[in-house]
Amino acid sequence: MLKVNERPFLNRERPVDWSTLTANCLVSDIQEAIGLADEQLASIEKLPLSACDYENVIAGMEKALEVLSDSWSLAGHLSSVRTDPDFRKAYNEVLPAVSHFYAGLCLRGGLWDRIHHVSENSAQLTDPEKLRHLQETRRDFEEAGAQLEEEGKNRLRAIESKLAAKTQKFTENVLDSTEKWELIVTDISRLEGLPNSALESSREDAKAHGHGSDDSPAWRFSLQAPSYLPILQYAHSDSLRKEIWEAATRIGNDGTYDNPALVLEILELRKEKIELLGFKSFADYTTSRRMVKNGESALKFIEELHEKVSPRFQEEIRELEEFRAQETQSSPRNLDPWEVSYWGEQLRKKRFDFDEEELRQWFPIRSVQNGLFTLAEKVFGVRISPKTEPDAAKVWHPSVEFYDLEDSSGQFLGSFYADWYPRKGKRDGAWMNPLFTGNPTSPDEPIPHFGVICGNLTPPSGSRPALLTHREVETIFHEFGHLLHHLCSEVGVRGLSGTNVAWDFVELPSQIMENWCWERESLDLFALHYEDGSPIPEELYQKMRRARNFQSAMQTMRQLTFAKLDLELHTNRTFASTEDLFAFIKTLLADYQMPLRVTPPSILPRFTHLFGSATGYAAGYYSYKYSEMLDADAFSRFLGEGILNPSIGREFRKKILAKGNSAPPAELFSDFMGREPDPDALLRRAGLLTE
Repeated sequence: MLKVNERPFLNRERPVDWSTLTANCLVSDIQEAIGLADEQLASIEKLPLSACDYENVIAGMEKALEVLSDSWSLAGHLSSVRTDPDFRKAYNEVLPAVSHFYAGLCLRGGLWDRIHHVSENSAQLTDPEKLRHLQETRRDFEEAGAQLEEEGKNRLRAIESKLAAKTQKFTENVLDSTEKWELIVTDISRLEGLPNSALESSREDAKAHGHGSDDSPAWRFSLQAPSYLPILQYAHSDSLRKEIWEAATRIGNDGTYDNPALVLEILELRKEKIELLGFKSFADYTTSRRMVKNGESALKFIEELHEKVSPRFQEEIRELEEFRAQETQSSPRNLDPWEVSYWGEQLRKKRFDFDEEELRQWFPIRSVQNGLFTLAEKVFGVRISPKTEPDAAKVWHPSVEFYDLEDSSGQFLGSFYADWYPRKGKRDGAWMNPLFTGNPTSPDEPIPHFGVICGNLTPPSGSRPALLTHREVETIFHEFGHLLHHLCSEVGVRGLSGTNVAWDFVELPSQIMENWCWERESLDLFALHYEDGSPIPEELYQKMRRARNFQSAMQTMRQLTFAKLDLELHTNRTFASTEDLFAFIKTLLADYQMPLRVTPPSILPRFTHLFGSATGYAAGYYSYKYSEMLDADAFSRFLGEGILNPSIGREFRKKILAKGNSAPPAELFSDFMGREPDPDALLRRAGLLTE
């Protein structure tokens, strides 16, 4: 058998040399990693029960899976940021083997017998982290079918393999249908209303794709968010907004890509899976170890929010319809879906004398990142510095940057990559990937963490740096919060480290970071004009603050719509056809959605959060609002005791970020706050609840 360092995907040297990770070695490398893991697990299965303990069974299993986990993490990351036909082919070729291995892991009777034995004889295990690891491992196996008969185990393996293939195809369809569409505009009058930043970016994009010239310019628009969202928000042309809205709604369902059919198959496979495992619904299955405990409680949380927000939601709809009527000197009517963002922006400008585009010049990406790093040092006691050559050159794309993160005491905690701009072969959206989990605080053998933060932000244009929207700034802060959760972990057990926490708790560290994007004291660290470095003028800042909760009910209801849809779809429902599915959705969400003249197609065909992986956010989309409630509540301590208070920041790091899943999340939250969460904190911050 080859040594792991002779295979690029299995190479244990850090940092990674990404140029070595090519499609032609992916299949053989991952197959080798599966073989190594299987060999080591087989050794554990041969241990006499009397000799089994935490170290050689529970910790031994984790060690046995390390090489495969890390190598597949590399492959999964590249499939998101640097895919091409050859890599996709190789990835899909080996995907069934990986899925089969992981699906069968908890079904290995020899492992389960030894885990069960260690669990039943754990009275002498006093280390709280190791005890929780044992308990969580046992639950993992129980919830994955360890106690099924052999026939059931075989069926479960088949289901997991199909789920992996179907969800991967769903993701590919979204990516392919997004990338195949473009709109080339040659008449600038059609772009009236667009800010200069959008015009410049789209003109540069057109040039890069071979359209237009200096003498005869063209403007290119794609279905990447930074490209098409400004059209929906600012373009005066109703026909242009309609054209790009219609294109966006066809992602994953344009006649070539049939994601609705995949949705039905994925839902049915998930339903069959939980029936085998003895759960009432997929929602109950996914929430059983989360803070809400079951699907019914998650749905109750969403429905109670819906009830509280609905009156203001209806008011905001009427306000927008009446405003459009006044501005067009016509009668009030329901809006078309491609009018909502546009008239919302016009109303905000008129009500608050505030144009979000004004803020871009104070958000050059370099200042934003440097200021964020300064804030992290002040509040959380970490220092961040760019990596130097040659390590910085070993990235997957020239625009990727590489950084080290250390404690203020000088202890090295880990490194991370930042990949912020859209490009061909990179999926849409923003995310953090906990690439490798280490143990940097170990006194015996410190091992650094490695992570990745990605986005699809407004890119640089010509000689002008990337100037971000405020929402894009929040995106950077959000993903950096996930990164801190990963890199600041002090948990000695890999499987309990960092972001390996309950799904409705994992967004707390990310969403709390967005709060610093709104406070004057923190903004002055990073909101610096790209030409002269000046801070945001006070008058503009006050306009921004006053507009913060503009249409907050509509924004909240949008998230509640997705959460309600998600939970209801995963509550043991069966649909005979896609027509039945979409009819159900239309009835279900009648009082969650804004009444429009044209009914928008369902988001399901492009909803990768729910259908882009075997589980992902399925029956977990509610967690965005749940975690938002937690973050609004937790940030109240900073508001009361100091926005940049290092004492509170280090307490948050020690009691939340460093702890991972070493204790139940409810305990961690109450340890930081001194009480249980305040359910009204979210609505209070959004201006939807008064004292």
